[in-house]
Amino acid sequence: MVKVSIGVPIYNVEEYLRECLDSIMNQTFEDFEVIMVDDGSTDNSFMICQEYVARDNRFKLFHQENKGNGGSRNTCLKYMSGEFITWIDSDDVIKPNYLEKLLQVQKETNAQIINCMSYHIKDGIEYYFDNTSIYPDLKRIELSGRDALKTVLFDKYKIIELWGNLVESSLYKGWYCAEGVMYEDFGSKFKLYPRANTVVAIPDQLYGYRQRDNGTIGKSKQQKTFSEELKISNDMISNIEKYVYYMELMDLNVRKIHEDAINYLTSYSLYRAGMARSEEDKQLYLEYINKYKEKLKRYWNMGDE
Repeated sequence: MVKVSIGVPIYNVEEYLRECLDSIMNQTFEDFEVIMVDDGSTDNSFMICQEYVARDNRFKLFHQENKGNGGSRNTCLKYMSGEFITWIDSDDVIKPNYLEKLLQVQKETNAQIINCMSYHIKDGIEYYFDNTSIYPDLKRIELSGRDALKTVLFDKYKIIELWGNLVESSLYKGWYCAEGVMYEDFGSKFKLYPRANTVVAIPDQLYGYRQRDNGTIGKSKQQKTFSEELKISNDMISNIEKYVYYMELMDLNVRKIHEDAINYLTSYSLYRAGMARSEEDKQLYLEYINKYKEKLKRYWNMGDE
């Protein structure tokens, strides 16, 4: 058994793919396998992946018809054999000591989930952040799995993404990533937390998240029609409902979770409304979300709050 399985979902990223795979190949910790799933790419991505399979026997390549990021992750899991799992999006990069540092923290804490912070890459420039609001003394944060679950909705510690962390592979047993939806991270990763003994977050910015206009998230930031906005927002609403359901099952201060969910929907809808193509679409969108919030309030017996 290798120590770490690295999952890399791939779709039409030939411009950035070599940089991503090179950053993995150049890790200071070397006991890993790379499970690459080409999700029906129509550019040169599959050929680039074949180059790395030929160069390094730790790289393994699988091809499938397009299923989206969630479908690619589920395929990766079928072939992973490592003691720990980490995800690297195929347009992103990791620092050379990414695996070494996460494994060091795991050994020191015996945590089943270890998260690092990210820096951003835009037009070839790296941007680093002052995260002292999260880490006032720049020391790691340790949470129980249940306490980590409580922070998911507003992502207090920036630990909701599937990338940028190391997870004991046993936690993924029976786990399934949502397919065919936006924000599959938000709607899937939190399901790992109730299983974890300890969740650790460290301030080290080891993961390079690339911001690009034609990426999955980049596309969502362009102005959308009313129907397009509803599709995106309904995916997020579905994720929120799943999260609330989990919290209800665990009986974790359900009243507060309901209030937080409504507040989150309010702030999220205002953010999305700002991307509407017209004032008419904006008003239609806000009306739709407000009606949905009222429906949730009635269902949760929240009265006129």
